[in-house]
Formats: sequence, C-alpha cells, structure tokens
Amino acid sequence: MIDFLARQGVRYLFGNPGTTELPINDAIVSSPVRYILGLQEIPVMAMADGYAQATGTVAVVNLHISCGLGNAMGMLYNAFRAGTPLVVTAGQQDQRFIHTEPILWGDMVSVARPWTKWAAEVRSARELPRLLARAFQIAQTPPTGPVFLSLPLDVQTAEMPEDVPTLDPKTLHLAELPPQHAIKEAAHLLATAEHPAILVGSKPLGTEGIQCLSRLAEKLGAPVFHEPYYTHGRCNFPANHPLSAGLLPFWSPEIRERLQSFDVLLAVGVKLFEEYIYHGDIACIPPSSRLIHVDDDPREINKNYPTAVGLVGNIPRILGSILQELEVHPGFPAEIAASRRTRWALESENARAELRQKARSEFSARPMTPLAMLEALAAVLPANVAVVEEAPTTSGSYFERIGTLPTPEGFFAQRGWALGWGLGCAIGVRLAWPDRPVLALLGDGAALYGIQGLWTAAHYRIPVTFVIANNRQYGILKNCARILRLPEALQDRFEGVDLLPPEIDYVGLAKSFGVQAARAESPEALSELARESFRSELPMLIEVPLGPPPQ
Repeated sequence: MIDFLARQGVRYLFGNPGTTELPINDAIVSSPVRYILGLQEIPVMAMADGYAQATGTVAVVNLHISCGLGNAMGMLYNAFRAGTPLVVTAGQQDQRFIHTEPILWGDMVSVARPWTKWAAEVRSARELPRLLARAFQIAQTPPTGPVFLSLPLDVQTAEMPEDVPTLDPKTLHLAELPPQHAIKEAAHLLATAEHPAILVGSKPLGTEGIQCLSRLAEKLGAPVFHEPYYTHGRCNFPANHPLSAGLLPFWSPEIRERLQSFDVLLAVGVKLFEEYIYHGDIACIPPSSRLIHVDDDPREINKNYPTAVGLVGNIPRILGSILQELEVHPGFPAEIAASRRTRWALESENARAELRQKARSEFSARPMTPLAMLEALAAVLPANVAVVEEAPTTSGSYFERIGTLPTPEGFFAQRGWALGWGLGCAIGVRLAWPDRPVLALLGDGAALYGIQGLWTAAHYRIPVTFVIANNRQYGILKNCARILRLPEALQDRFEGVDLLPPEIDYVGLAKSFGVQAARAESPEALSELARESFRSELPMLIEVPLGPPPQ
C-alpha cells in the first residue's frame, strides 16, 4: 500500500493511528511518504482536504477504526459537498473474528457510503492493488470527490502474493465538448442578450478556465457574481477585476431581486441553488431570465431550474468554445458590450471605495469592529497570500469585496458547514504551497472544533498565521434565529450560543500547544502582528477581541 502511494506521487499521509492502523504506521517508517500526525480526526481530515484542494491532486487520509471515522464524519461531509478528491482509509478488525463483533468493529462502509463517491472493504491482499487503484481513479474523475476503503488488520499484515499485477489509476476525461450546435445556441443567446450576467460557482476551473471566464465576461460586458456566502468555497474570478460583482445575497427573495434585471444568465460550475434557510417558494432565478448552465456533472443541469441550454464537459474548453463563437457572431453588439463594461467597472470601483472608507471610519472603536479587523489585515496581506476563511459572522468575504485577492485560486472557504475545518485546512494548504504565506481567518466557535490542529502546526513547524475573531458567541446562530423570527431571539434572549463565562484564553491555549501567540486590541497592533507573522518561519496565532458593529 505504501509503495503504491509513493508511486502515485503522494507526499503525505494524514492520520491519527490506533491499534488497527499500526501496520500502516510501521510500514511508512522507511518510506518517502511522510506521515502527518493530527491529535484528532477533525483536523486530520481538514488538513487533507486543504492539501487536495490546493494541489488539485488526491490526498490520502488514514483514520482509526469506527470511532475515528465517526470523529471525522463532519469533515468528510465538508469534503463531499466541496467535491474534494480524497482517499479516506480506516483500519478494521481482523476478519477471522469479526463474527464475534469485537470491540471497535463496525460496518464502516455503510457509514461512509452516503458522503462518498464509492466505499468498499478490502477482503484480501490480492484485492488491495486493484481497489487502491480504483479508489484513486474514482476520486479524481470528474465530478471529483472522496472515497473510502476499510482495511482489515489481517489484510494489512498479509503477505502479498507474487503474481498480483501492479495496477495504476488512469485519469478519465469526460467528453471534452458538447455538440457544436449546443455551443452555438449558447453563444447566440449571449450575443443577443440585452442584459447578460455570469454566475460562477466554487468548482475549481484552473488557470485556463479563469482566463477564459475573464475574457468571456469582458467580451460580453457582463458582471460576474459568485455563489452566496454559504456555498462559496473557492474563487473562480479575480476579485480585483472590474467586472467582479461580488457574492449574491444570502436569501432567495434578495437573490431574485438582484438577478431580476438580467435576461440571460450563464451559470458556470455553480449549484443552482442550495439554500440555507427556507424563505418560501420564491425561485432565486427570475422566470424571465434564460439560463445557460455549464458543468462537468450532468446531475446539476436542469436540477432545480429550467435550463435553456445545458452544456456538460470540460468547463474551460466549453468556455473557450463559446468565446470563439462570439468572436464570429455576425450580430454581436460590440459597442453596447463596451458600454456595459464601463458601467459595471464604475459601479464596482465605487462599491469597493465606499466599503473601505466605512471600515477605516471604525478604527477608533474599542473593542475592535469586524470591519476594522478585516481592513487592518487587508492592509498587510502579501501579494501571493492564500486565505482560508471560517469566520461566517465577521468576514463577509471582505477581502474579495475590496479586491485584495488578485489570485483567485488562493481563497478557500468551506461548503459543508461542519465546523472545525478552517484551522486544519490552512495547515494542509501551507504543506501544499510551502512558498506562499497562509492566513487562516477563524471564528472563535469554529476554531474550538479543530483546535488540536495547532499542535500539528507547531510539531512540524508549519508557518500559518491563525487569526481568531473572538466575539465570544456563535454569532451566526443568533443571526439565524432572528431570521427565523423566533420569539425569544427577537427580544435578544438566547440559550446555548454564548461562549462565556468563563472567557476562553486563545493566546494561552495556543501557547499550550507550542504555538506563539498574541492578542491584538487595535487595528494598528493587528497589522503589525500579522506583518510579523507573515515573515516568520513558525506558526502564530493572533486573538482579536471583537465588539458589535456600530449602530
């Protein structure tokens, strides 16, 4: 197994071992594959998730038997929602006495199956090469996603038969392009639209896809909207681009209102729509808007909204083909498109300037406000920074909204909403990109679910800047309770969502794990601490006590 991983170019095996995984840990001692130990399965899975998303390759995780898989299930759900290519393995009890239902045994395949593309148990050493190759192949074939293998202890310790052939996974490609008539139909709809817009999702498009999307937006003079915050996991459009229109609103009535003026919508790798709180039977997409949907997963096309043209295949190639058709379209209104470009660029520039001015006007408030914290960080972000965000109450995608993230691939946010993901993900991203500084912007409540990951950062000397936005509450739950119009919440009375007393000392907690830490009470102090941390070769945690935004 370990030799197979090395042949596939796997650099790290992320894990937390128990008795049923010891043969794997023993075999890896002399291997070029490096074991990355996490103290609990939540940060272990999140590290692998971040590493896979950053590299675009399969990451491998080894969990403990049933209870370890149970601990990891929230992070497995996140990976499933994000489509992260993971091979998740767990040890299993020896098959020779499974009929006795020994301690720790469980039907892990059935447990993992709902949140994986494929799950299986390896029953013999002879099966192992075939199933490992199958696991890698399924995980990395679009639409990508996690897979699971259960590895009984007797299989791990068995002698490999000499006549078992070596199998390596193959990268399977979808049909590169849909039929040409469908491409032409989509291009004609866009060319004749009076008010086109582009909706872009979180499915990574790569450099080629992002460039094609940018050229397409510029050709059309169309604004580009990202998914709403609660499903916005990755960036696929430069935040500093003049046609970047930010994120769509949270709720269906506001989404509908925002899109009402557009007659043609081009949806690219976006799930339409996976909402968070029910707001009645109000369709996000107006009935008057014609929808063109591009994806590599046929299941997404026409799933929730009627599609005028559905295009399934290699997304960058499809975008490039649409652009080619627009270039030769006889009725393309070039002057009108140029006018749209100018109008949207001005609107975008004004919105960014207004937001930054508002943030700076709050610099004198104590405790610091969320906007002041974010602007203090924005002022010192390195040009090549990668940002991992799990601070839903405070962040509001501020860095994107003001255009300080020029490289779209450097943004990571979770899509499944199992908390504890961000801290470990940031560690995985830094392992994937050792030459890029990494900022983990974390809510205080979210951080506590995966706080054990700090030990891994300290142990392996992984330089990540962890910023804890400490508002001493599950702020998102208070907001949601008000949206649901719960009677006590409307009177500002809550139960079970405040994190004091006692107040948690994140600086002391970080130091106990071996991570240097400090508390920033002002925007100026935060900027200086962050600047110092970005230059350091060691991890650092900065706690930022926050107050409410000014009324």
